[in-house]
Amino acid sequence: MNAGQLAALIAAGFFAVLACVAMLVLLRFGRLVSAVTRMVTEYRDRADLLIEKAQEAVDRTNAQLARTDAITASMDQVTANMAELSGHVSALASVARSISSAATAPVTGVSAVMFGLRRAMVVRRSLRVAAVAEPVVARPAVATPVVGATAAGATLPEAAHGRQAITGARRPARAMSRR
Repeated sequence: MNAGQLAALIAAGFFAVLACVAMLVLLRFGRLVSAVTRMVTEYRDRADLLIEKAQEAVDRTNAQLARTDAITASMDQVTANMAELSGHVSALASVARSISSAATAPVTGVSAVMFGLRRAMVVRRSLRVAAVAEPVVARPAVATPVVGATAAGATLPEAAHGRQAITGARRPARAMSRR
């Protein structure tokens, strides 16, 4: 074997080793590609599921927004009706106040007249009772010894009996109870 053949044999050996390494790399790369393909497929399935769930959430949100819009429109109508009702109530309140004042004015006047008549009758009776009562003769004041003095300067028995101790006169019992 000459040097050319030896070089060709070494080159063929290197080429065979290189071909084996390339085959090994290609097999591993094929496994990697299949694993990536499987992972991408699973990712796509999960992504599709996630997109479907997101779409369902968006659809439910749109339905809720539609209901909210209906409720808001209804509330606007209720607010308008309440404003209208408030206007009617305020108009009726002024009418009720005027009717009330018109109805109570005569009642107030009648009650004032009745009170005045009743008071006049009470005063007249008390004057009549006072005129009919027997006049009590004034007794002379009896001097009592000063046991103790009050702040007004009267003795204790006089202070205890009030005016009666000084003048000796009594008022009729009915006249005093009415005043």
